[in-house]
Amino acid sequence: MHFVEARGILNGSGSYLGMNIYRGCTHGCIYCDSRSTCYRFTHPFEDIEVKQNAPELLEKALRSKRKKCMIGTGAMSDPYMHCETQLRLTRKCLEIIHKYGFGAAIQTKSDRILDDIDLIDRINRASKCVVQMALTTYDDELCHIIEPNVCDTKRRIEVLRQMQERGIPTVVWLSPILPFINDTEDNISTILNECVKAGVKAVICFGMGVTLREGDREYFYAALDRHFHGLRERYIKRYGNAYELPSPDSAALMGLFRKICSENGIIYEPRKCFEYIAEFPGKEDEEPVQMSLF
Repeated sequence: MHFVEARGILNGSGSYLGMNIYRGCTHGCIYCDSRSTCYRFTHPFEDIEVKQNAPELLEKALRSKRKKCMIGTGAMSDPYMHCETQLRLTRKCLEIIHKYGFGAAIQTKSDRILDDIDLIDRINRASKCVVQMALTTYDDELCHIIEPNVCDTKRRIEVLRQMQERGIPTVVWLSPILPFINDTEDNISTILNECVKAGVKAVICFGMGVTLREGDREYFYAALDRHFHGLRERYIKRYGNAYELPSPDSAALMGLFRKICSENGIIYEPRKCFEYIAEFPGKEDEEPVQMSLF
């Protein structure tokens, strides 16, 4: 990893602001879109760029912001990669979020988030904290192939359960579903039924498939050559260089997804999922109403 002095930490506007403390990732997921050349990495993806002044930048930004909102992290780089154990920058930023009364939305694949469950609990009690966990396959052996350097799905489900025990709301990203690899009814139904048991509030799924771009595609195909003999050729024959690669069984799998979610009161329409994540509770920051005697 290497360290940089960032010029800013927050992006976006309105009721939801995003931050990425790190750039790159060490989880090694074979399908990671963040590897795509469009993101203009000037260093190897596993050589994590650390925004070492992230807490100072965040405190400066939140101290001067009158209206409270949700602060999200993890959209581009997981905030609980291996280096977080040593650096604790994510925790420092969460402490600042709590200090100034903002909410947090954390997206991860890692059980390292449990190191901060005490702080997450405090943020959620004071305002709101949503923990978002990505789940792809219930098969541990397959999980270690497609997501080699991070805890398996069963451990992530345990994280969801521990969050549930404290009343911390959770959202699952059911993504990606890789054609001919994890696009089975058994996999989808098993993951969703575990989400039901864990009291998940919402499940985000844009479709049963994967997206590939330049940079990401080459890395993914090299992984197929190593672990799934002949599958690369099958992908090329069916999809060519397409950006969206839907599963051949996408329609049936999406029907199953909607059925299980709707029957169990889980939010599943993407717009409503994001509205829930971005909604900051309370009206304490609104201008006071001027009462009239007349």
